[in-house]
Amino acid sequence: MPLIPATILTGFLGSGKTTVLKRILSEAHGQKIAVIENEFGEENIDSDILVSDTTEQIIQMSNGCICCTIREDLRATLRDLAEKKRKGELDFDRVVIETTGLADPGPVAQTFFMDDEVAESYLLDAILTLVDAKHAPETLNDRQEARRQVGFADQIFISKSELVSAQALQALQHRLKHMNPRAPQHTVHFGDVAIKDFFDLRGFNLNAKLDIDPDFLTAQDHDHHHDHGHDHSEACDHPSHAHADHSGHHHHVDDDVKSFVFKSERAFDPAKLEDFLGAIVNIYGPRMLRYKGVLYMQGSERKVIFQGVHQLMGSDLGPAWAPGETKNSKLVFIGIDLPKDILLQGMEQSLV
Repeated sequence: MPLIPATILTGFLGSGKTTVLKRILSEAHGQKIAVIENEFGEENIDSDILVSDTTEQIIQMSNGCICCTIREDLRATLRDLAEKKRKGELDFDRVVIETTGLADPGPVAQTFFMDDEVAESYLLDAILTLVDAKHAPETLNDRQEARRQVGFADQIFISKSELVSAQALQALQHRLKHMNPRAPQHTVHFGDVAIKDFFDLRGFNLNAKLDIDPDFLTAQDHDHHHDHGHDHSEACDHPSHAHADHSGHHHHVDDDVKSFVFKSERAFDPAKLEDFLGAIVNIYGPRMLRYKGVLYMQGSERKVIFQGVHQLMGSDLGPAWAPGETKNSKLVFIGIDLPKDILLQGMEQSLV
């Protein structure tokens, strides 16, 4: 049986996850989707698309999709669904897991790699994060879970953008880009998400293209930090500092979830790099949300595609370096208060 693609949909309370899900479920795409809800909160999916209100854990929907609520463990629910699909008791093509608004998506993602039974049945496609433009600045300031959700994302959807000014939206986009440069951002109105932006994104496929915004890389070269002499006074109008407080003053927000990029045209020494990454993951693993890159390794004619989530990391051989292509390594790290200097220095010392 081919692997069942799985998508994790996350976002803080009230960001519009259920609106997006209803939209995806009711669209005429001909796919049967099993939705796993982490909670049946006030905003559960039922109202218009469930066939009947029932105490069953798994509910058929009017469009042939399935909805189930997690009573115990996510792993048990995933195994149960896969088993029913194998036996022909349930028919579905893919799974969407809607996490509770307060959830850290990390452990949910790790389930797909750490549990053998789940790994043999499912393929984790992507983590999608919804951000509510109206409340995001405050939520991101106050709640680490919300910052983690942004850090984990393969794709970011900004909802309720019509409720804020163009300047506030731009400031939010800039802030999100600094937290996670590898996730494309889309503004969505009333849950209107295109299927192509939701499914088959291959965010966890090691051979998927590594997307880092090219402007982000240039921004990194003259980073806006105190040690570079950039002025963070109230007169500073740099978009990332434009988070107005109630008095109308702007203040600089220094998020604990940050990203940085390592680039080099020198090859890595495979043994040194393995030792260094092993040590780093051992110490900082819980704070490393996502890290991903294309590596130029000594002795290999092919690119090495590398990625990790928390303490789990893996690499795969990618395509061969094209004739005339400049061989180089490019990695993005997204994490919570990661020691940028130690990481960059360690990577530098792992080069040939």
